[in-house]
Amino acid sequence: MPFYGDPAQFKEAVLSVLAQDDPDWRLVVLDDCYPHWNPSSWLADLQEPRITYERNPENLGVSRSFDRCIDLARNDYLVIPGCDDRFLPEYISTVRALIARFDRPEYVQPRVEVIDDRGTHATPLADRVKALIQPRLSQDTVLSGDAVATTLMRGNWSYFPAICWRVDVLRTFHFSDEYEIVMDLALQLDILLDGGRFALSPTTAFQYRRHAASASSYTATDGTRFVEERDFYRAARSRLRVAGWRQASRAAGARITSRLNALYQVPSALLHGDRAAVSLLLRHVLTR
Repeated sequence: MPFYGDPAQFKEAVLSVLAQDDPDWRLVVLDDCYPHWNPSSWLADLQEPRITYERNPENLGVSRSFDRCIDLARNDYLVIPGCDDRFLPEYISTVRALIARFDRPEYVQPRVEVIDDRGTHATPLADRVKALIQPRLSQDTVLSGDAVATTLMRGNWSYFPAICWRVDVLRTFHFSDEYEIVMDLALQLDILLDGGRFALSPTTAFQYRRHAASASSYTATDGTRFVEERDFYRAARSRLRVAGWRQASRAAGARITSRLNALYQVPSALLHGDRAAVSLLLRHVLTR
């Protein structure tokens, strides 16, 4: 669990791990040199031998902290939750059942509930869109190939902090330092093109906190995230075409939810008189 943020929400995240109905876990808190509070004393007071505290030698940022998480992993599977998210008590048991049922898939995710800054259930527009485009599940399911890649290219309906990854797969592909906003989608594409499988459960077992202070929300407002998304989808379209995944390649070329998201941001940019952002957003919507 990389830590850099609100101490109160971080404590909720840690306590949600302690509340798991399956006791077979190990938590490493990776402090990315947060300047306003050191969590080591609070963690020590918990007197929990399954919790380890590590501090980066300097502020590494998102992707480099994720890479260090992989380096610190000792078990076969790894979760990199946000320090403001919460696990529901059945998270580990749900994930463990998926791993056993589908013979060690490359990555797995239970159903996710979205919460706001206060920790109450929320349904922001982004998550309503995710709910529309994600696969409909009535039972545990494993997905792979062109079909699942097509859905992800239409829009990334997965929730990175809720995903449990096989460690040997992460050590093969790593997180790209080329991307910040879509790095998890880029990693999924690498895994799927290599024949990987994505196992899903309809059981709600994770709470993802959505708030305006997130990197993705900020860069959507000023338009810069769409430069990254455009570059990613262009590269993905070519790779998918070469792989013979025609539906996914067309979906990457259309990047429909990315375009709609940019269009949704235009009124706000106009209201703030940000002509550069308006121009960037409209180019993203209209150009092929």
